[in-house]
Amino acid sequence: MEPDITSDITFRKLTIFMAFMEKGNIARTAEALDLSGVSVHRALHTLEENVRCPLFIHKGRNLMPLPSAWTLLEYCQEVTQLMARGLEETRKTAGVGQGRLRVGTLYSLTLETVPRLIMGMKLRRPELEMDLTMGSNETLLRMLEDGVLDAILISISESEIDHNSFEVLPLFHDDIYLAAPASASLNTRELADLRDYRDRKFVSLAEGFATYAGFQEAFHVAGFEPEIVTRVNDIFSMLSLVQAGVGFTLMPGRMKKMYEGSVQLLKLSQPYQMRQLIAIVFARNREMDPNLLALAAEGRMYARSLPEAH
Repeated sequence: MEPDITSDITFRKLTIFMAFMEKGNIARTAEALDLSGVSVHRALHTLEENVRCPLFIHKGRNLMPLPSAWTLLEYCQEVTQLMARGLEETRKTAGVGQGRLRVGTLYSLTLETVPRLIMGMKLRRPELEMDLTMGSNETLLRMLEDGVLDAILISISESEIDHNSFEVLPLFHDDIYLAAPASASLNTRELADLRDYRDRKFVSLAEGFATYAGFQEAFHVAGFEPEIVTRVNDIFSMLSLVQAGVGFTLMPGRMKKMYEGSVQLLKLSQPYQMRQLIAIVFARNREMDPNLLALAAEGRMYARSLPEAH
């Protein structure tokens, strides 16, 4: 048997009713809830209609509760307390607003961007624990869609993102460079035309990584298929192979600080120049999660702290 509760009995009306029962008159209730006296009166009147029994009587200009109103108040308090606990448990099950935030990131962002965001988050929310997962653009986006991660830091330039479902907070743009072993004899003062490297060996990230898509596109523009010696699953392994002289590669500028002494970096000539847009991505239906609000705020501060051309 379905409960005999009309859709017009709302939590808003119950909240106004409980406030009225506490304050004792319409004027004080309106002031406490920042409402007009008319709104309070209308809510109480329609609640009485929907309950389908008298709750109040008029004594002069005052509205006085009947015993039925005190009975309803008792159950209203139980219902609202139960609902508050239910919402808390629901959010806990969904991992929302709890003491842990699951963040996914590209390997390359662990050099500077992620540590700065984590340090900022620790100042904002000292009690918050952050679980960090590293992976490819493709893997991280899939984990976010499956609810395994709460937020991800990826290159959105190579990703198909449903902006109706996901909030995107841009952080910075990053240029792609040709990276060569330090032992290679090159003129680093000139722009790199990839066609001049047709006979060189290359190392690459595996499919699904942000830089892999740019790698493929650049050589498509150059009009040849590079000889790829090996594909790896993280950018640090790839650049270690470049350091060892195994081959050339394309890498994002955010890796420069770590490798500028051991890897030669050449800016690509105009036809091959590419930029990645790095952003924080999280589900729109969680945009009011306090942990994600803190992460977004920290992301905006980080973006503002960077020079225009990263």
